[in-house]
Amino acid sequence: MSESFKGIDGWTDVDKRAIDTVRTLAADAVQKVGNGHPGTAISLAPAAYLLYQDIMRHDPSDTGWLGRDRFVLSAGHSSLTQYIQLYLGGFGLELEDIESLRTWGSKTPGHPEVGHTKGVETTTGPLGQGLATAVGMAMAQRRERGLFDPEAPAGESPFDRFTYAIASDGDMQEGVTNEASSIAGTQELGNLIVLWDDNDISIEGHTDIAFTEDTAARYEALGWDVHHVDWTHGGTEYVEDVAALKTAIEDAKKVTDKPSFIALRTVIAWPAPTKQGTGAAHGSALGDEEVAGLKKALGLDPEKTFDVPAEVLDRTRELVQRGKEAHAAWDEKLASWREANADRAALLDRLVAGKLPDGWADALPTFEADAKGLATRAASGKVLNALAPVLPELWGGSADLAGSNNTTMDGEPSFIPKDRSTKEFSGDEYGRTLHFGIREHAMGAILSGINLDELTRAYGGTFLQFSDYMRGAVRLSALMGVDNIYVWTHDSIGLGEDGPTHQPVEHLAALRAIPGLDVVRPADANETAAAWKATIERRERPIGLILSRQALPTLDRSEYASTDGVARGGYVLKDAGSGEPEVILIATGSEVQYAVEAQKQLEEAGTPTRVVSMPSVEWFEDQDEAYRESVLPRGVRARVSVEAGIAQSWFKYLGDAGRAVSLEHYGASADAATLFREYGFTADAVVAAAKESIEAAQS
Repeated sequence: MSESFKGIDGWTDVDKRAIDTVRTLAADAVQKVGNGHPGTAISLAPAAYLLYQDIMRHDPSDTGWLGRDRFVLSAGHSSLTQYIQLYLGGFGLELEDIESLRTWGSKTPGHPEVGHTKGVETTTGPLGQGLATAVGMAMAQRRERGLFDPEAPAGESPFDRFTYAIASDGDMQEGVTNEASSIAGTQELGNLIVLWDDNDISIEGHTDIAFTEDTAARYEALGWDVHHVDWTHGGTEYVEDVAALKTAIEDAKKVTDKPSFIALRTVIAWPAPTKQGTGAAHGSALGDEEVAGLKKALGLDPEKTFDVPAEVLDRTRELVQRGKEAHAAWDEKLASWREANADRAALLDRLVAGKLPDGWADALPTFEADAKGLATRAASGKVLNALAPVLPELWGGSADLAGSNNTTMDGEPSFIPKDRSTKEFSGDEYGRTLHFGIREHAMGAILSGINLDELTRAYGGTFLQFSDYMRGAVRLSALMGVDNIYVWTHDSIGLGEDGPTHQPVEHLAALRAIPGLDVVRPADANETAAAWKATIERRERPIGLILSRQALPTLDRSEYASTDGVARGGYVLKDAGSGEPEVILIATGSEVQYAVEAQKQLEEAGTPTRVVSMPSVEWFEDQDEAYRESVLPRGVRARVSVEAGIAQSWFKYLGDAGRAVSLEHYGASADAATLFREYGFTADAVVAAAKESIEAAQS
């Protein structure tokens, strides 16, 4: 089409004009708001246009279409790269949305947000999270194919889909990207294609100050299929060879046993006259003079802003009809599949509807009262084994701690290429047990990618201490409201001899500080089963199950309240003998046993005492005021919280007279019984705190 631009077969000058319109819209939008990231959106305009208009299978009129490919803009700072394609392609954005970039109430926030802008599949921005989440999406696609159509030849199933991602130099530098990319290589995810915008620029300018490795070689070493497309021609000239990029993508799609990595060499902000190839174009408005110069370089009127010729919009919105046609063809294919797969079709319909099977909760185990009891991590493992046959959508694993986290469903194959099976774990590409390796951060992001697909439900386990290693992904899952299940075991100093490096102290409070994350710490085996039941039933946000290493007494539910109250977050485990408590003991997890014993002592001494089990502050806060008042009546000011962690979470319930039995320092290396005794987690300590609180309330 010109010496500096090579389109693909079927494109016309209008397509070239559309790409140049993308560039000017990106420049104008950032210039209007005065901040943002124009450079990448300008130089990646041809690549994004190719993906949206020619490569990906999607339907702008139905952005939730099950048969669609997924797209992830891991370089989320360049949100205009996606927003402008969503506008031009007819996904629901209009020109005024591009004009209102990064402003209050707009559909075009600074970084793409799932659920906020139609066509956005995941929230991105924190670098590396997008690519890692894309790995999870690709894994979900493969697992779903295994559930619904495993026998179909490659490429012939309606459940054969691709996940595409655009990543930046910044993404390549984040550790979570390498973690997830390593998993993708091991998993041989042939349905994942990543386009790396290799432009050597980040906010601080040229990346040589911090990033000099051979990234493509790294991806080869990780087991990826690697392609090179150089629009700079070794720095000799700049030719946007879109045809070469399409060839690379089509070649990548043919590689079914490896994820594909396309290194696209670009110059950021090309063809801006003075700021192309600079850090100034990465994260700042170009300036009026530079924007005018860009438009002149493209042969456009520098006086016009947000100019979209009618023929451009007519051309790009042809995608709507092409999408409907692709959707209709897929529907026909799905109808044929349904005729041959009645049972699987019924499963698909249930999962699409987001329903659980009738009577599924009947499979949950119940545990007999036992003073010696069971670790809640072990009880959790028994729950998972019981649920495996009735909930095929439930799958998951651990970050190399399966035996400790009890996250492996007995007899279920691993999700792993068959030739990568080991003596310990055998499986196939459609298996159920996930192995994340020692990659907690990637595990968190991958869970989000799987669960954003909404058909299956995945969980992942590690020690509670190492929730720190995955916190970025956990926060993002809470922001998105994606229903990840985190199984965090070894929840306190009770893990014992491994010592303070492995003993969580501040973690419960830190996790409760994340808005939109539910933290659930059951007190015994039956509370664990009830916690899993409530977790399975909740789909609106992520949940962290906090489980013990050490055995906890299994309470006799003929003496204590049923576990029905677990779903409400907090409940009266046992009320005062008189029915009117003088003091309330609030406890979670392994410390409930000390509150129970303390209540006996206080009642024997004539002090009416209520014990409240509070497995989840978040679930309790979801209840109405009347229920919360019935559990923690304001008139009872004498209160004690009991938890083996810092007390920060509990002060809102303790008021001016309450006392906290807590741990405000690091632990030590010793057996659990010794640590609990030495650090004051005993019934006697709870009794003493109760007496102090009663005295304070009466003064």
